[in-house]
Amino acid sequence: MSDLDTYRRKLKFRSDRRGFRELDLYMQQFTDAHLAKFDARQLADFEAVLDIPDQHVFDWIMGRGEPSAEQRSEVLDLLLSFRYAAPR
Repeated sequence: MSDLDTYRRKLKFRSDRRGFRELDLYMQQFTDAHLAKFDARQLADFEAVLDIPDQHVFDWIMGRGEPSAEQRSEVLDLLLSFRYAAPR
């Protein structure tokens, strides 16, 4: 297992267990769809997203506000444009 694979696993664990159920579900689908394809820079950007308080990220996903220019990244933009599909 490579260092990037270990890093991905740690980020997956953090993103899936944020403590805010609605955000957990959203993040689980997002990481399932994208995390395996992220390079080292994108993984670092994703880790920065995980450091943002849950309520802020959830509000942005719900269209209630926008991140500051300093918080923006390719990964955050990808997260905000991701469309959750409810399990059937």
